[in-house]
Amino acid sequence: MCLHALAKPSEVAGVRRQAVAHCRWWGAADVADLVALCVSEVLTNVIAHVGEGSPATVRLTWRGGGSGGAVRLAVTDTDPRPLPMPSPAAPDAESGRGLALVEALSLRWGVERRGRVPFAKTVWCELAAVAPSPAPTTKKKTVTP
Repeated sequence: MCLHALAKPSEVAGVRRQAVAHCRWWGAADVADLVALCVSEVLTNVIAHVGEGSPATVRLTWRGGGSGGAVRLAVTDTDPRPLPMPSPAAPDAESGRGLALVEALSLRWGVERRGRVPFAKTVWCELAAVAPSPAPTTKKKTVTP
């Protein structure tokens, strides 16, 4: 899934819904709610730190294999400021926990930077998903008279 969106509060819910739908389509419904939460956190950071209405690209990919896999979420913006890092929030703060939450929920996360014009920064995370079990097979009993 690849969405080009403007980072606006009114867009976040729609991006979340599409992310959940893709997780379910991939058979990764077990991780859909966590993906939705991370979409909200990372896209909201673009709104708060880059600016409302900034262009953002949201990518969601399935990396499956064996008995499980991972859903990778990547949100790219064009802000040239320093790369984001999780920092401790004051106990009574109403914000400031987004990246710490993403870090706690994901297998791994990071930030990639493309330094040429146009500048781009991508915050990404990977969330573990359990591969769906194959449907049980019913063996027909052969009766020989």
